[in-house]
Amino acid sequence: MSQPPRPGPPTRVTLPTLSPSSRLYVGTEAGGSALLLAATLCALAWANSPWSAAYDTFWSTPASIGVGEFTLQMDLRHWVNDGAMALFFLVVGLEITREVSTGELRDRRSMAAPALGALGGLVVPALVYLAFNPSGEAAGGWGIVMSTDTAFVLGVLALFGPRCPDRLRLFLLTLAIVDDIGAITVMALFYSDDLVLPALAVSAALVVALLALRWAGVWRLWPYVAAGTALWLAVHESGIHATLAGVVLGLLLPSRPPTSEEVQRTSAYGRALREQPDAERARMASLAVASTVPANARLQHRLHRWTAYAVVPVFGLANAGVPLDPATLREAFTSPVTIGVMVALLLGNAVGITLGATVALRTGLGILPGGVRWSHLGAGATLAGIGFTISLFIADLAFRDAPALREQAMIGILGGSLAAAVLGVALLRFLGDRFPLCTPEAEGPPSLPPRPWLEPRVPA
Repeated sequence: MSQPPRPGPPTRVTLPTLSPSSRLYVGTEAGGSALLLAATLCALAWANSPWSAAYDTFWSTPASIGVGEFTLQMDLRHWVNDGAMALFFLVVGLEITREVSTGELRDRRSMAAPALGALGGLVVPALVYLAFNPSGEAAGGWGIVMSTDTAFVLGVLALFGPRCPDRLRLFLLTLAIVDDIGAITVMALFYSDDLVLPALAVSAALVVALLALRWAGVWRLWPYVAAGTALWLAVHESGIHATLAGVVLGLLLPSRPPTSEEVQRTSAYGRALREQPDAERARMASLAVASTVPANARLQHRLHRWTAYAVVPVFGLANAGVPLDPATLREAFTSPVTIGVMVALLLGNAVGITLGATVALRTGLGILPGGVRWSHLGAGATLAGIGFTISLFIADLAFRDAPALREQAMIGILGGSLAAAVLGVALLRFLGDRFPLCTPEAEGPPSLPPRPWLEPRVPA
């Protein structure tokens, strides 16, 4: 009896990789996470050193800008939180717009799993927090646990290098973007002060002006920047948190890619410059080239490194300095605020994101991208409990008039984020290697030995 022929080597499936723009965004965020971590440690060291009084004194120093009779004065911490962080939220808005128009959020099935996961990561942690703090002033902190810190999550994934599938980074980036949309909406609806109607009316008029610029096809940046600056001032006076002006500007900047005719048109300006090099023709050629790149991409290119490497680390330095003396820690770890924040960040996000994504996968609404396994999903959902930047931001808004609760919430953020990072890394390292579960796209088990950091294999 003849022996059946041996099967040939398994066929490799080439997976799509991150687009250049997504790869740049992920790399910048991951690089900024190291500076954010260093700034956080510096803030903690400063706030717990013999010079701790200087920490609050420095960040409480008033600073003002003014023209004529108009003067705007805030302390340094609020200049960072209300002013500089508007640039951070502007970049978030730009990234959301880019992903919706030309990125991963265009594909409904690719978007469904991280989107429903993000929804679960918004609702379940808030419910967990409210289970510990059902009433009173502490209940107002439920929004603290609803955000994922993109920089820290991508920074942790960068430690794994090629062992972490690119598509897992993109899955978590998409989840974080949808998560940011929810957190920003919560800030606008639930963490705004008493509204000032005239300033709101001016804000609305400026939004209409931005829409008109976009409709008219204005490609230069300065009209948008001028209108956005005026919008920030109006929103600041309206009672809504001023950083939301950055989000609105980011969402409204044009992101449509140029047509082939528009790109080819630049060659005429290049030929004219080659025929007769002079300053005017050089200026026209430069403007023609710039006009082919959407305003969204040009502004993000200019701002993203500044926000990742300067704004967010300074924000961490200004806000993460909490006292960690034995008395404060003892009070914090018996406080329902601290416990609620930690449990909600660690377990609430892991359970909520996993449940939301599972609903999308089991109902057929969404798919996991190739190379991302169920074990990766669980580890990624745990890592998404690293809620730092926006969590600290909302903690300041929620407990602005309750410094003790604010400190307890910040200790919960630090503890919960650290626990989520450690547990997420352990899960990604051990489960990702030892349980080669298939993605819903795959037919049958992968070839052995399991190597989840390489392209998945299918039988020949």
